[in-house]
Amino acid sequence: MFMYRLEIELEDQTAYFIVLSETDEKAFQYADEHLERHFIAKPKVNQLVIVEKKRVHAGSGYVIETKTP
Repeated sequence: MFMYRLEIELEDQTAYFIVLSETDEKAFQYADEHLERHFIAKPKVNQLVIVEKKRVHAGSGYVIETKTP
């Protein structure tokens, strides 16, 4: 099992998803499903990429930095 950090570029914003999956293909499928559930109307996706992929074990995680102007 892997933990994926995916970056999704939408028309007006960038979003990040953290998903657990056995394969890259399933990770993209799960991200698409989360998009449908999270937004009232599914937004247009300009780009969806895997930023990081890690094997899952106790304590696995990501730090997601945000930039402030």
